[in-house]
Amino acid sequence: MRIIISPAKKMVEDPDTFLPEGLPAFLPEAERLLSALRTLTPRELKRLWACNDAIAALNVERLSHMDLRRARTPALLAYEGIQYRYLAPGVLEEGALQYAAAHLRIVSGLYGLLRPFDAVTPYRLEMQARLAVDGHRDLYGFWGGRLGEALGAETDTVIDLASKEYSRAVLPHLPPATRVVTCVFGEEKEGRVVKKGTLCKMARGEMVRYMAQRRIRRPEELTAFAALGYRYDPARSSADRLVFLREREDEK
Repeated sequence: MRIIISPAKKMVEDPDTFLPEGLPAFLPEAERLLSALRTLTPRELKRLWACNDAIAALNVERLSHMDLRRARTPALLAYEGIQYRYLAPGVLEEGALQYAAAHLRIVSGLYGLLRPFDAVTPYRLEMQARLAVDGHRDLYGFWGGRLGEALGAETDTVIDLASKEYSRAVLPHLPPATRVVTCVFGEEKEGRVVKKGTLCKMARGEMVRYMAQRRIRRPEELTAFAALGYRYDPARSSADRLVFLREREDEK
């Protein structure tokens, strides 16, 4: 079983908490993308990144001296978004970290598919970015089926905790026999399940933490998850779509 999650835009360097265990599997592809980014002007990069002047300047500076083979921060510690704060890798005990190393995979626009302790360096490149490389108009075309094929070679069961932007780069390319179980976190409103971005990120991080701490081996074990007010809803769920509903504030 493997778990896929999205990266975060905000990144840091942390070479001290844990040592990385190796370099990313798709490092040559990442270096090709880095070369393509370096051909763009600062104005073109800002447009590609869809960010403000300060963030653009920071990442232009990063590009100027980025050496992917000398990275020293494990991927699990490099991302600082909401999901990763709730996952809280810095305080996981050794057994939970070993579980994460074996089962968790981070889908990245630059690096492709990361193991938690792969060495990375801060970058900015969302999977949906329209970066034209090697005849492909965007990163979905560039990565093609490589990420799904690589993940499918590792496992026959995938727990999807990634956003659609990132799962789209993997799930359609898995071997047909691969079981995909998607976790949905939302609130019921007028008979529909409504998902809220920040709360979903919090819940995904909590779910990864829950799985790591309990060494979850089967998707069916996930139905016991109860955190941040979410509870499993069997009526809205199926074997491959697990729905967790949260009580809305206006209903309390």
